[in-house]
Amino acid sequence: MAVVAGVVFFAVRALLALFPALTAAHPIKKWSAAAAVVAAAFYLLLSGAEVATQRSFFMTAVVLIAVMVDRRAVTFRTLAVAAMIVLAIAPEALVHPSFQMSFAATLGLVALVQIGMPRLFATAEHSATARVALWGGREIMVLLLASLVAGFATTPYAAFHFHRITPYGVLANLAAMPVVSAVVMPAGLLGLAAMPFGFDGFFWWLMGLGIDWMISVTQWVAGLPGAVGRVSAFGIGPLIAASGGIILLGLLRTPLRWSGAALLLLATLWAARVPQPDILISADGRLVGVRGPDGRLHLMHAAKGSKDAFLVREWLAADADARTADDATLGAGISGDDTGCVTASSSGALVAWARRPEALADDCERAALIVTIRQPPAACGASVIDGERLGRQGALALRRGRDGFVVDAVKPGGIDRPWSKAIAEDGETDSAVLAPAPRAVDATPSDADLQAEE
Repeated sequence: MAVVAGVVFFAVRALLALFPALTAAHPIKKWSAAAAVVAAAFYLLLSGAEVATQRSFFMTAVVLIAVMVDRRAVTFRTLAVAAMIVLAIAPEALVHPSFQMSFAATLGLVALVQIGMPRLFATAEHSATARVALWGGREIMVLLLASLVAGFATTPYAAFHFHRITPYGVLANLAAMPVVSAVVMPAGLLGLAAMPFGFDGFFWWLMGLGIDWMISVTQWVAGLPGAVGRVSAFGIGPLIAASGGIILLGLLRTPLRWSGAALLLLATLWAARVPQPDILISADGRLVGVRGPDGRLHLMHAAKGSKDAFLVREWLAADADARTADDATLGAGISGDDTGCVTASSSGALVAWARRPEALADDCERAALIVTIRQPPAACGASVIDGERLGRQGALALRRGRDGFVVDAVKPGGIDRPWSKAIAEDGETDSAVLAPAPRAVDATPSDADLQAEE
């Protein structure tokens, strides 16, 4: 958005400057800003008007309007106005990663411009810094700092929503962004302008070269050792604390702003100590993940499908597990047949997944917890998660309590909403124990088993 508006602004201003009469008698800078606003609005509609693009447009528009009315452009007020406009149009955007990451990165960049840049470059005219700047050192330093600040500000939100961080993002930005800004975007604009006249082929070729370079850079960075840092899922509390730390670091100008760094450290420690659920159950009851004695998830599920594969990838990512959805170890420790499966949890208690009614009788005698979409027997000795409860609450996450399994979080509507703390019908946290005292796995056959075999 900034490249589009900037190219139009400087192109229109340079064109108008060719006429001395206009330059002397009229505010061509303000006219250029008005033309840039129109171009940015056209690009907003052309791109689909996603939340991040809306934020970019509103901030760009406020900056250009500030130029038109002779006011300072890049300020925290600009960011605040853009946030209020986006939330007034779509309040639900507040919980989306696009809104959070976009505004966090912009807050960091505005703080860099307002606080960091004047101190960094407030040097004598003939100092070593000034001499380096003549050779482009200042531009490289600004690009490096902008990438570092934006990456740092968006890290908590990337870890919360996508369960991963990219420590080498700075390298990718340094190598790709100059080409994107200087080649890809200008070539795209020129190709769009030349399309009605049939002269756009060269510009698309040039744009393709820039995109190929960007893809090569991303593949190279992604292939570096440790390029992807996996983060296990954590609750909303650490994210709110991290957001408060970023706001304090970005807005305050006194030494009190370093309290934001302490808040960020607290949020990091808090997120690292959040316990992971022991059992995950999909909203339709087709997929059950149980944390085994080895500390990793093991899966019991029906016939594999694209939806199941997506859920498995989501669960593994939230568990900071590097395995893929088709990894053979996901089924280790699972015993069963087409009627159902059973496996041991980390505590030794048996968890059963009953696919058919005939499996429920045996599971009720042996298992501590049964997951099924069937109607369980009235005298079942195990606690049951059935289709009725799944239909009422959606996907469930269970953790190990003192006396059994406890509902820790729910995911209403299936896979498209974040996990939240389970709330009972009376409004209190649903901390009721779902399973009796764990039944240890006993490999010794009982008398009844021996008689059945005979």
